[in-house]
Amino acid sequence: MSAALEETPISYEDLADIERDFDDAETEIIRQQVALTAPLYARRTKTVSQIPNFWPLVLEQAPPDIDQYIQPSDSALLLSSLLSFSVDHFEISSKSNITSGDPRSVSIRFDFAPNEYFSDTRLEKKFWYRRSKDGWSGLVSEPVRIQWKKDRDLTGGLLDMVHSAWEVEQASSNGTAKSKTEITPQQKALKKKIENTGMGGLSFFAWFGFIGRKISAEESAEAMEKDRETRKSRKNKLRPESVDSDTAEDPEDDDEDLDLSLEIFPDGDELAIAFTEDLWPSAIKYFTQAQEQDALSDADFESDDEEAPNLDQSSDEESESDFNTRPAKKQRSG
Repeated sequence: MSAALEETPISYEDLADIERDFDDAETEIIRQQVALTAPLYARRTKTVSQIPNFWPLVLEQAPPDIDQYIQPSDSALLLSSLLSFSVDHFEISSKSNITSGDPRSVSIRFDFAPNEYFSDTRLEKKFWYRRSKDGWSGLVSEPVRIQWKKDRDLTGGLLDMVHSAWEVEQASSNGTAKSKTEITPQQKALKKKIENTGMGGLSFFAWFGFIGRKISAEESAEAMEKDRETRKSRKNKLRPESVDSDTAEDPEDDDEDLDLSLEIFPDGDELAIAFTEDLWPSAIKYFTQAQEQDALSDADFESDDEEAPNLDQSSDEESESDFNTRPAKKQRSG
């Protein structure tokens, strides 16, 4: 049986407003949660800093929505050189903006020991929560350049090209999100590189090149204010000011298509959310899983040593059964 809103005094806009109110409530819950858990995270950071390889072991047990992006070469670097990892809700991290900043904006930081791949000791990527004039909302970012050592760039030059194209675009638009009139030489070179490169198995470090939709802070603030006014008008049963039709041709659509074609890590925002909502708060759980896996593997190894003298008397079926029941380390996706 289909629902007929036409026969009721309720509109789809009314339902959308309720959903937005839920979003507002969830945002305030995040704000309060960040404030309440800040001392706990500080205590945890101090404690785990005394545990060797804590964060590499956590990453080794990362859930599939993170692990799928970590290639074997990435894993070798992360497991051998990662010193610490952290997530900061930077827009509300100080008392002056705890009520005005958006708690969904996050900064994700990795600290590294000296290694053979790059000279940076810290890589930090910021994500801002923004809303566009067309109603879209989500995380956007800026590319982060990595100082790769000679012939050690795990992204095959893609990350540097993204950063170069970004710098030229920002310089030409004075840092604002203006509509582009033509593709720059740097963007053209990047587009060709992407088209000629198999993106399957791309390095995790390409994530630092994620940009997303190019929405300025000013545009986002205007869109949020307009949304609040529209919802307030509907609640007061007033007719909101007319807005552009969704079906009208938008000259920025072509810009968005171009931006998408230049994105080397399209799922960058989803990975940021996975780091923020899963790996960061559940780090002790994943570390404990790693310890349990190691304990089971060691116990099984000792058991094999004790049974070694009787291997000649064991049947092939028994050996195969023992192998199949042996706990295995978490396998990485290729």
